[in-house]
Formats: sequence, structure tokens, C-alpha cells
Amino acid sequence: MDTPTIEKVLRILKKEIRKWKVPAVGAIAELAADRPFETLVSTILSLRTKDTVTDSASRKLLCRAPDPGKLASLPLREIEKLIYPVGFYRTKAANLQKTCGILLSAYGGKVPRSMDDLLKLPGVGRKTANLVLTVGFGDYGICVDTHVHRISNLWGYVATKTPEETEFALRKKLPRKHWKTYNDMLVSFGQNLCVPVSPWCSRCPVSEFCPRIGLRRSR
Repeated sequence: MDTPTIEKVLRILKKEIRKWKVPAVGAIAELAADRPFETLVSTILSLRTKDTVTDSASRKLLCRAPDPGKLASLPLREIEKLIYPVGFYRTKAANLQKTCGILLSAYGGKVPRSMDDLLKLPGVGRKTANLVLTVGFGDYGICVDTHVHRISNLWGYVATKTPEETEFALRKKLPRKHWKTYNDMLVSFGQNLCVPVSPWCSRCPVSEFCPRIGLRRSR
């Protein structure tokens, strides 16, 4: 898939995603009082967790602790109860508590606005950091989750083995104007139509552009 084709595909998907529910992290950010902080929290909770669970857990936790100071002061057991049943909830609870302590001691209670600083926080990898930068701050970045990695390779737009490889390949190839929205579009597309197991190719609005690289089964 070349650049003119990806432009066509993304133009079509931009219209299609209006039919689908906004991914949990984006939905939380839309109503956030502290957008970078709430994006950071919800993204950490979202790792290996279904969107419905992420949404519920994020809202419960942020209602109880809407800023780093309040979250850091919560007993670890209470954080665990608030975010259960997100995946690896005990580890995430500990990471969130440690992260908020770092935000208070090193960054004046604010989420840092740089990739290097974000990656120093417990439980924060490149996916989370990029999402905080793009959704939380509105900066340029390319967030790559499993949907973005899988679909970008399915389209033949990149040929990579890991999400991190995909991020750097996209940074070289994807027009910069799409960096902030590429993740949201492909996550919605991947959750609703181009699902991981047997995607709905018969219903896909961009099927004519897709070489279906590596796809074994579809509907």
C-alpha cells in the first residue's frame, strides 16, 4: 500500500468510525478535567484489558482520585478494588501509586510532556507515552497498539514484527498529518470490523485496497 492509497483508506475510515463507539481512552479524555493525567491513568489501565472494563475502572478510580495527590494517598488495596477486574490489576495499582508519587516529587504534580520523561514512569512504555502525548497533550506522536500493528501489516503498509518496529516504520512513512489520529481510527476499525479473528472483509469499506497479507480466515 503506497501513500496515495493510504490517504484514500484513511479518508474512508474517518467517515466510517463515526458509526462506532469512541475507544475508552478517548472517551475519558473528552470529558477530562486534567486531560494528560486522566489519559495517562486510563491508558495504563487499558493494557491487555477490554474497553468496557477500562472505561468502568477508569471512571471509578478517577472519581475517587481525580489528581496525582489523591491517587498517591490511597491505600494500595483500595486502588486494586477500584480498578478490578482490569488485567494485572495488582501490578497496575502499584505502578499508578508509584507514578503519582513521582509526578508529585519530580514534576510538580503534572504529567511530563516529553517521551523521555514519560518512559521513566512505572508501567509506561512507548504505546502509553505516545497516547499521552497525542490524546493528552495534542502533540505529534504515533501510538501503536495490537490493532495498529496488525492492520498496518495486513494492509502491507509496513512489514514489521513488533509494535515498536511498526511505530518507527510509520514515523518514516505515514504523512505527519495522520499521526495524531491513526491510532484512534485503526483501534475503532479493529474493534468493530477488522477484528483479530476472522475479520469482516465482506463488509469492509476499504477491502478493495487491502492485500490481506498474512490473513488466513475472514468473513
